This record gives sequence, structure tokens and C-alpha cells, in this order.
Amino acid sequence: MKILFVASEMEPFAKVGGLADVIGTLPKRLASLGCEVRVVIPYYRRVRANLSRLGIKPRTISKELVFCLDWLPVRGRIKEIEFNGVFVDFLKNDELFGRKYIYSTPQGDFADNDLRFGFLSLGALEIAKALDFKPDIIHCHDWQTALLPICLRWRKHLKDDPFFEDSRVVFTIHNISYQGQYERNLLDKFGLPEFLFTSQGLEFYGKANLLKGGIIYSDLVTTVSPTYASELRKKEYGYGLDAVLKWVSRNRDNLIGILNGIDYEEWDPQKDAAIPMKYGPDSIDDKKKNKEALREELGLDTEGDKPLLGVVSKLTEQKGIDLLLESMPQILDLGYQVALVGAGVERYENMLEKAKKRWKGNLSVTIAVNDNALERRVFAGSDMFLMPSRFEPCGLGQIIALRYGVIPVVRGTGGLIDTVRDYTEDGEKGNGFVFYEFSKVSMLDALLRAISVYEEKDKWRELISRGMREDYSWRSSGKEYLRIYGELLERKERVTSQKS
Repeated sequence: MKILFVASEMEPFAKVGGLADVIGTLPKRLASLGCEVRVVIPYYRRVRANLSRLGIKPRTISKELVFCLDWLPVRGRIKEIEFNGVFVDFLKNDELFGRKYIYSTPQGDFADNDLRFGFLSLGALEIAKALDFKPDIIHCHDWQTALLPICLRWRKHLKDDPFFEDSRVVFTIHNISYQGQYERNLLDKFGLPEFLFTSQGLEFYGKANLLKGGIIYSDLVTTVSPTYASELRKKEYGYGLDAVLKWVSRNRDNLIGILNGIDYEEWDPQKDAAIPMKYGPDSIDDKKKNKEALREELGLDTEGDKPLLGVVSKLTEQKGIDLLLESMPQILDLGYQVALVGAGVERYENMLEKAKKRWKGNLSVTIAVNDNALERRVFAGSDMFLMPSRFEPCGLGQIIALRYGVIPVVRGTGGLIDTVRDYTEDGEKGNGFVFYEFSKVSMLDALLRAISVYEEKDKWRELISRGMREDYSWRSSGKEYLRIYGELLERKERVTSQKS
């Protein structure tokens, strides 16, 4: 089976969020299952820097790509590498991708992101043709690639291109709150028919909504956990698209939740070179040395046996940072120390820096973007890991925490429910602590339950061991994707070939 992945991020070349981790791991897993896999991402300035850091020199494919955007010819080149059994094709255009930032500056999103990622969407199809890679499955990710299924269905010449006649498009929603909404003239920019601007098409409250188009015009829609797939059909989680998601899955289950995983080779405390003391489920006591080293590194008081609560997170409202800040006095009064690493909304960054000064010795705050080594030391050195998210499509932090023997304390939403089982409710199978109401009282109750078990050392060791022996790798999820790809190819009808 030939699979073409199209995405805006990929670890270790360009990362902003969890999407990069998925694209860095799932294609590799599918390749190990016998698939022929290619990934297309932009050739950002950051990609060039990371390739250089990794000592990888990409080769330039001789054929130049030229196609029309906004009635003007736009040119691109292909830079290619082979990485972990997967061909990665970087789409090069310095005007669009040679910028310091990937999606936005601190002042806001790039105004031409529709053109930038439309170029990625159309460029991926041109790359497939230039390399004679005829995909069985084209797997697109988030709104940045939504113009691929939209144009494959409706753009002149593309919709009748025999090269893609047998290809099926899978579209994955990683976070529905990011939708890519633009003015109506987007249709003209991409040579799309005006009749698509209706409530049954791209129109969404007077704007052209790319995520909506990706959902409607793909053959299958997936998301990153089973619970999130159910939540998206509800008004409180669907960000206005709940009715659309109900509609696309009206005849069959055309909205499928498959849990994201992590690369267990990449995230392994028994081999992690970034942590002071390696350890595993059979050497849990060695984990304490990582805690001691982390407290000293971060300037936390080293006296006493206070539980260390780790937070590695984007500093956004979605992640519940406001709830964390509101509850900080009570969290510390319970006896916790807190080690936080992250970056995001400037207001939250400033509030956390002030809180750090107030509670020096018990609260450490490091404002950093993707400080991978420090994040690993926080996982290795923490006793518990807090994720008080308003919503969480999947979440990888709690999975990494379990892998590193850190007990997750999470709000019961999305993928957090699918991976964390409450120990209070089930002492035999529980692996963490869950609270459901988004409130200070509910979160503090979960933290109080956690610290109570922490004080019973035998139970706590058993809980750590249980978490470390869980398997949330891509092993089973990769097989599930392969299964749904196969079922999709067996369907007689095809969404993207239907004519109006």
C-alpha cells in the first residue's frame, strides 16, 4: 500500500505541537508494517536548521514545480531525504516558508497562511506526480492541508486527473479549535467554483472555512482519540462544526477516533541520555535520584519529601493554565512543589513569572518552547503530572508521564479519559487520578487523593510500576490505521469523485 502523508509539521524537523510527534512516528510505524510511505511538509527555515543540526544533507530533485495560485504562477523545488524508512519530501519556496516562524509571529497569524498552506496542499499532489508516486491513501492533517481534498474534488483539471483516480483521502482533525477561516475570495484564489460558498459547502458564518471543507470532501475523517470523536459531535466541543460531523457520519461511522501514541524507542527512561539516572519498571528507586537532581537544578527546596508536580504544557486557556494559576496557593498548601515548563499566551507567562517570585523554593517556572532536554528531566524527576485541560483531543503528556513512572492527574476529557483510569474508582487497574468538573474544587480534590496515596509508599510503587508497564505506543494504533485504510480502499463509492 502506498501512503502519502501531508502535514505542516514533523518531528524532528519542525515542531509546534503534538501533530509533529504524530507525523514523526506514525509513518515510520506504517513503513515497518510493509507500506511504502512518503511525507510532504514545507521546507521551513527551521527545517534547514534542524537538518544541519542532525547532519543530514537533503538532495534536490531536479524537476521544478509550477502551478497557479491567486492567478499567478508559483514555483517550488523538492528537497528529499530518507529518514527511518520513510521518504520525506520538503516543499521549498523561500518567500512562503523561509520565515522565522511557522504559523504566526507574536503579533498574530501570517495574513497569507491560506496561500502558504494552499501551496503545500497543491504542491504535495504535484510532488506525487513528479516522483510517479501514485498513492492509494492520501492522509491529510488539520486545516493546513484541507485544500488538498477540496481541490482534488473541485479544482479544474485536478478533479479529473487520472493519476489520483483510485486514491482515497483520509483527513485527521488534531484540534478542531483551529479551522482556517478566510474571506470568500479564497475560492477565486484557488480556482474553486463559487457555488461552494454555501452552508452545505465551505461557508461558515460569512467566511470560507477550510477545516469544514476538509471534513466534507474527504473520504474518511479521523481524530486522535475515541472519546474526542464522540465529543466533537456535541455542541460544547464541536466549535460550530458538530452538525457537520454528525452529517458526514450519518450513513456509516465516517468519523473514527484512533488514539495517538508515542515512540517508545524515543521515550524510554532506561535509555534517555538527557536524564541524570536511567531507570525502568524494575529499578524504580533510581527515579528518586532524578527528582533530587531536578529540584537542585530548578532551585526548589530540597528538604523533606514533598511530592513534585510536573507541568509541561502550552500556556493557553485550552490547557487550563488559568485554573492552575487560580489554584496555585492551595496546591502548594497541600504540600506540593511545582515544576512548570512551557510557553504561550504572554499574559499567562507574565502571571507565572510573578507567581514564581512569590513562591520561590516551591514553584519553578521555565518559559521555553520545546526545550526537549529539560522537559525530559521534568518527566523523569516528577512524582505526578498535571493536565487540567478544558478539552484535550488526545494529549501526549500523560502518555509520556506513564512511560516515565509519573502519575497523571488529569481532567476527564478527550484522550485523557482514554488513557488515564482513576485509581480511586478502581484500585486494581487505575493508573492515575481523574477529575471531571472544570473547577478549583474538583482539581484540588484529585490532587488531595493523589497525595494521600503518595504517602502510602507500597501502593505508590505499585502504581508507578503499573503505569510504566502500559503500552500506548503506535504499535496497535498503526495497525488500526492500516485496517481502516484497507476498508476504505474496498469501498465501491468514493466521496471525492462524486460530481455535483
